[in-house]
Amino acid sequence: MSLTRRSLLIAFPLALPLATAAQAQPAPPTAGPTAPIAAFNTALQAVMKSGRATPFATRAEKFRPAAERAFDLPAILAASVGPRFASFPDAAKRDLLEAFTTFTVATWVSNFDTDGGETFELSPQTRTSGTDEIVSTRILPKSGDPTRLDYVMRNTQAGWRAIDILLNGTISRVAVQRSDFRGLLAAGDPAPLLASLRDRAERLAAGSKP
Repeated sequence: MSLTRRSLLIAFPLALPLATAAQAQPAPPTAGPTAPIAAFNTALQAVMKSGRATPFATRAEKFRPAAERAFDLPAILAASVGPRFASFPDAAKRDLLEAFTTFTVATWVSNFDTDGGETFELSPQTRTSGTDEIVSTRILPKSGDPTRLDYVMRNTQAGWRAIDILLNGTISRVAVQRSDFRGLLAAGDPAPLLASLRDRAERLAAGSKP
């Protein structure tokens, strides 16, 4: 499993009991902001346990519901694209969301493809940022320094969902993606971004690393 800062930024995450992705239940809309991330980490550990012996497509299919429950992927995509997203045709928006979701899932599955004994620590205390709540987690390796991931959680109609991830408390995943997408959208056409997301997801599924 690659746990470099770069790979975690591209993914774009307490010691929890191990469970299969199917066992990780969605958080009810009334649950607090930590519940979706706790379920997400449980599903992520299941992916690690499955490892490369399980076909990539199988791991991705099992993991996708956990990602969709933990993240507000439509909001993340819109924020990463910027104001021009509103002007895209509805069909383009749908295609981009599907490709973005597939890419996001593929990145997590690719980065967490082996079980090296890492554990996940989830802070039960959140901190407020405007109308959002910050949920802090740490990935604890068997040796070496932990990696901190702060999830910016927003209370949506579907319940609490992450709208951004801050690596080591400061580096915004959405800001990194916005910079990454800018060149692909320079002409105002969503097609290059769509092609890039699809290509990157396919390469991850084939064994490439971010």
